[in-house]
Amino acid sequence: MEIAENAALVVVDVQKGFEEEEYWGQRNNPGADGNIASLIDAWQATGRPVVFVRHDSPKPQSPLRAGYEGNDFKEYVEERRGKGAGAELFVTKAVNSAFYGTPDLDAWFRAEGISQFVVAGIQTNMCAETTARMGGNLGYEVLFALDATYTFDLEGPFGWRRGAEELAQASAVSLHGGGFARVVTTAEVVAGAE
Repeated sequence: MEIAENAALVVVDVQKGFEEEEYWGQRNNPGADGNIASLIDAWQATGRPVVFVRHDSPKPQSPLRAGYEGNDFKEYVEERRGKGAGAELFVTKAVNSAFYGTPDLDAWFRAEGISQFVVAGIQTNMCAETTARMGGNLGYEVLFALDATYTFDLEGPFGWRRGAEELAQASAVSLHGGGFARVVTTAEVVAGAE
């Protein structure tokens, strides 16, 4: 797999609030955090740019609300910030897409000459997927590291309920099959980045 010398890693919403299982419900992919950490390490070791995205929820009860401990990055992410040889950007947002955050991610990518990026983080079918879809729409080559994401069981319309793993697979099929992004594994991406 060809990873550009200046490909960015976009780490989406890896925040402590997602550990509150009683709020979110059952999650999938217990290995996701280890995979996210290994992607950050690979990017920092090769001097590639890393974007850390934080969701500042406007909902007063959300575990991700600003000013609450759950808003903070998980420890393994926080301790890696500022450690890489490459450029680093910190984006805050209050919606699903990292492209609707502050500062403007698209403008930063264009200024840096970045045309390829990898998405990792939480939740697979929410902010990670929305960021990947928008990236595809904006003309970027998007790689979606599926096993470096996770999500939760969810209830939708008509009483329909889907498990976290089903939702993750549906995201992967929509992104890959729909041409928004190439769905890949962490191992493939790390190998391509060396």
